Amino acid sequence: MEDIIISVLQRTLIAGTPLLLATIGEVICERSGILNLGVEGMMAIGAVTAFIVTLTTGNPWLGLVAAIIATALISGIHAFVSITLQASQVVSGLALTMLGLGISGLVGKPYIGKPLAEKMATWPIPILSDMPVVGVIFFDHSPYFYMAILLALIAWFVLQHTRLGISIRSAGENPRATETQGISVYKIRYWCVIVGGAFAGMAGAHLSTSYSKSWIEGMTAGRGWIVIALTIFALWNPMRAIIGAFLFGGIFVLQYLLQPLGISPNLLAILPYLSTLLVLFIGALHDSRKLNAPAMLAEPYRRGER
Repeated sequence: MEDIIISVLQRTLIAGTPLLLATIGEVICERSGILNLGVEGMMAIGAVTAFIVTLTTGNPWLGLVAAIIATALISGIHAFVSITLQASQVVSGLALTMLGLGISGLVGKPYIGKPLAEKMATWPIPILSDMPVVGVIFFDHSPYFYMAILLALIAWFVLQHTRLGISIRSAGENPRATETQGISVYKIRYWCVIVGGAFAGMAGAHLSTSYSKSWIEGMTAGRGWIVIALTIFALWNPMRAIIGAFLFGGIFVLQYLLQPLGISPNLLAILPYLSTLLVLFIGALHDSRKLNAPAMLAEPYRRGER
């Protein structure tokens, strides 16, 4: 029984890792006032890029770097449309999702069924990984897990306790006041969107080079949409995102635990998405200000207007 519990908790942390990485990026992006609904597409781009580069070079770290660069570049499209052109952020984000899914499906088609020779290896932390129970659960994972936790802590600290974080939050709350302090709201928002895209790329790279050793079309499986709900669940706080990501990771694992009980696989498959709808429904029942949502989220900022 103990082995089963340990295995479930391990798998929960693994399943929650890509959700946490992408949620950190979305929190940073939305804190600056830009809503990006293109997470699903960016994760797909990151997954296929990381897989192709890793398969070609045999180095999953190069695959990760390539995924970060690719998604940072494609997120720049959303930044340009939303910030410079001041178009609808909702429409631009949805278009980015469709673009990312389309490109990843087209580029990755020749690579379907080709396994990686070696995926991202696990990094057992010396001494800590030897601890009974706790060591196996928390300290014997791939580098992605450690990076996700570390980056969440760094993002929280930067947003809450640094001048840069104040500028980011100010750009999302009161961009006109931010400009009066000599800070470029456009520049802050551009960088936040690009950084958010890079985090989504890391999440996608985890799926194809660590979570599995293959590429299949649609392997993101709606995780990008779950990230949007997780951002609300976390109240735009990277620390709360850690809890939410692994909670939803547990829901993914729950699908496989309940299958032996004779429950319909189709019913189990929709559990994460029912949970997502529940989070969004609860969020809709509350005033956005009480939820700590950035005041100018999804609102275009035009310089010189009052």
